[in-house]
Amino acid sequence: MIRRNLMMVERIMYVDPETPVNCVFTAKIKGNIPEENFKAALEKIQQKHPLLRTRIDNSSEKYPFFIEEKEIGPIPLRIVERKTDEDWLQESETEWFRLFNDEKKPLAQLVWIKGNDVSEILWVLPHCICDGTSLVTMMKELLGLLDDPSFEMDPYYVFNSVSDFLPVDFNTKRQKRKARFYLMMGRLFFLMQRKSKTRNLGKNYVVHWKLNPAATAHITERSKVHGVSVHALLCSSFMQAFQDIQGNLAKGKVISPVDVRHFIPEIRQDHVFAFAPTVELSLKKGNTDILDNARQIKKDLVEKIKKMEARELLWMGEQMHPVVERMVSMLKSSKGGHDVTLSNMGRINIPSDYKNFKVETIISPTVAFPWLNSNTLVATTYNRQMDFTFMSNEHFLPKEEAVKIKDKAIELLTSSL
Repeated sequence: MIRRNLMMVERIMYVDPETPVNCVFTAKIKGNIPEENFKAALEKIQQKHPLLRTRIDNSSEKYPFFIEEKEIGPIPLRIVERKTDEDWLQESETEWFRLFNDEKKPLAQLVWIKGNDVSEILWVLPHCICDGTSLVTMMKELLGLLDDPSFEMDPYYVFNSVSDFLPVDFNTKRQKRKARFYLMMGRLFFLMQRKSKTRNLGKNYVVHWKLNPAATAHITERSKVHGVSVHALLCSSFMQAFQDIQGNLAKGKVISPVDVRHFIPEIRQDHVFAFAPTVELSLKKGNTDILDNARQIKKDLVEKIKKMEARELLWMGEQMHPVVERMVSMLKSSKGGHDVTLSNMGRINIPSDYKNFKVETIISPTVAFPWLNSNTLVATTYNRQMDFTFMSNEHFLPKEEAVKIKDKAIELLTSSL
């Protein structure tokens, strides 16, 4: 029987019962699939992943918790008739604001934009249960099962609390003192913050584009030649683009999520899990050389990842529950100290050729954050093409300006090599 409190990081992404924060991940396929294959595939996926058999109880106790629902319904499948190549965009925007608040329905939804020979399949999950790796896993499992419904998958044990991830020699006495200190500092920090009523009142949007195989190959090959990573190059180009377009308003910083599975191998690649520790990366003041900055960013990222104590971070977060609501309130009202949260998911490990259909393309995940600074860029590479989704809110960053930043970043990215 599953019953555990939401971790601090899950609570932040849960926000509250009235505020949806959903990730939408899309695959475009060529071929025809029987509807019964979808239902059979969803049933197996729900049996494998424990969180897809739970609901969130927000009212019984002080803090929200996951609880297994014995009579939970199957993962809903919503079928939409395909009319244009842009339908996925419209359906994604609709699904951003779906509330997963029905006690008898799971924390997942599938949308099938069904055409004669071409379809888009959209996974929709609340961000409080999944990260980018979870989405890729679920899409890979779904496509495999749609092609071969007899494929079997094993369920896995879900942890009870972050203590399950702590080493035996974890010194809780010393850590508890440290945690009390951090909690006290957190309370003091929020006490000193002026309460702001500023909120995002505009419309959330996504700007989506792809680089063709030639441009993608050029970027990856030249990155290697120059001894920089594609991720560092993206960070450098986008921060510089913000500076070129926004001038003094630009912050010269990005927040970069890292896959927690690098640090905690018990959380397997095929587990649905929500926590991604983040690293802050900056431009060198006064330096506008894209490659120079990319080298520095790569060095900083490697050093920061080396120092990262993900297990301790998880545990420390659990001591901060008393101030989570104030953290959420600040995210909703503060411009933050960064230009964009930049997540490069890299090459997507999903086959393109199946017996009964072909995956034409994968579209990077989209999400509509309720934060004041909701600037988020996600990059993926599939079928030799880099794909980007750049999300924000009209009130914070007008779409017109986001397009200028994107155009400038791509110009800097390609001309620097």
